[in-house]
Amino acid sequence: MEANKIAITDEALRRGAEEGMDGFLKVFIDKYLEVTGGVINAETMPLLNGCQHSLLGYHFLREEINEGGFVQLIQNGYGPYIFDNPFAKAMRMFGAKELARLIYSAKKIYDENRADLEKDRDDEEFMAMYEQYEAFDDLEEEFMDLEELITAQIAEYVDDHIEEFAEIV
Repeated sequence: MEANKIAITDEALRRGAEEGMDGFLKVFIDKYLEVTGGVINAETMPLLNGCQHSLLGYHFLREEINEGGFVQLIQNGYGPYIFDNPFAKAMRMFGAKELARLIYSAKKIYDENRADLEKDRDDEEFMAMYEQYEAFDDLEEEFMDLEELITAQIAEYVDDHIEEFAEIV
């Protein structure tokens, strides 16, 4: 699989790697956000390949879960990006098997309640969703417990398959 002409300088990669696995992954993610304008839609989907989308998906998943859980992830429009694409399968391929299992569990809740979960809501209705969808709580807690390990597994996969994520120049 060839990266979709996404070039990252060797120096940027070296600087990122010096900051650890988060910094290393951030170099790629920042580039993908730049290329897509931070928007994932029919126009921007073809700009990235499957591996690039999977890494970007992990970024959105991590940000949203850490801030407001699966409810926020879905309310902010990332449900289809995570659950309707082979994201969980990619995470398993990346070595993050526990994350793949978590995503499949969350997808089951998502699929059963999709219309309600994606409905536009005011702030009060949004906050009430956390009580309504407590089924996500254990999954979010498990994600937070495993986040460092998962990030390390993904960083290792990216490092071992770098050509699938960017062209290093």
